[in-house]
Formats: sequence, structure tokens, C-alpha cells
Amino acid sequence: MIPAKNIFKSVLLMAITAALISFTLPKGWIAGGNSFTKYDMGVDPVAGQDGKNAATIKSIADSINGFGTLMQMCKADKYTGRKIKMTGMVKSEQVKGWAGLWLKINREGSRQHLAFDNMHDRPIKGTTEWTKYEIVLDVPANASKLSYGALLYGTGQIWFDNICLEVVGKSEKAKGTVTKKINYPSAPDNLDFEK
Repeated sequence: MIPAKNIFKSVLLMAITAALISFTLPKGWIAGGNSFTKYDMGVDPVAGQDGKNAATIKSIADSINGFGTLMQMCKADKYTGRKIKMTGMVKSEQVKGWAGLWLKINREGSRQHLAFDNMHDRPIKGTTEWTKYEIVLDVPANASKLSYGALLYGTGQIWFDNICLEVVGKSEKAKGTVTKKINYPSAPDNLDFEK
């Protein structure tokens, strides 16, 4: 028979270990996806390429037929009628499905997107070092909202950092396909995960 004192120590050690492994969502970011409860998402301190914070999505189930995403949304006002480029640094470890950055442009009151790219046609797989990825999309004049982030489909872990959204020239090559009112922020926030 195991003494109660040893059981208490074991339970306490497991609780401390679980607390240390679990990540905290960065300010301004939300967890989503059709299987988001099967992932631990948030800020991984000192995991960034510069030794500072990076965001991470890590599977916590042995098998996942779905995805988790860490994302933001903002109004499209300052980007309408322009072409934008989203860039970010991503690192992966044992990604069995695929991962990528994603950017979606929507119109108010419509569930159908105006433009979308999730890197499905150029996925991140396996184990990779820090690599810069980009998405370029046109933002139609009738756009009302941008949604963006990183996603992990299946198992593994990704880290991402230094997300940037910028207006680019018309000659930049575009990639991707061109309900209830929500009060979105007017601009992206905490893209370096330091808040």
C-alpha cells in the first residue's frame, strides 16, 4: 500500500508539471478550429528565434483529424481596395498533418469569404527550422473584416513569430481565392507576442 503522503506528492508533482507545460494565450489572440480542445496554444517564452516570446500550437492528443488555430480579427477599413502581404516566421516539430499561416477576407453579413489562403497548397510538414512564409491577397472594396493566424492540422507542434501585415504594390503576386455584427479592433495588435 502506498502511503497517502507519497500519493499527495505525486499528484502535486503532476499538477505542477501540467501547469508548466500549459501555455497562456497571448493578449489579443484567440484559440479556434474544429478540434481546438486537442491542442495547447499560447506563448512559449524564449522560444522565438531572437530568444523572446513566440506563439505555439502543440497537439495534446495522439491522433487528431482536425485542426487548431491561434488567430486574430480586425476591421478591413485601412486595407480595402489594396493588396496586402502577411508574413511570419514559422518553425515546426514532427508535424504529421500540415501547418501554415492563413489569411481570410470577409464581407459584412456574409459567411462566404472574398479571399482566402491557408497555405494548404504549400504546407509546412515534419520538422523545420525558422522559415519566413508569406501570403498575398487583394482586399476588395466591399471587405469588412480580416481574420488571420497560424494553424496546425493533425499532430505535432509549431511556433510562429513576427507576424506582419502590410500594404504592397499592385505588381506583388496575389495568392489565394478571391451575421452578427462584431466590434473588431481597428488594427492588428501584439503581433510579436510581447504583451
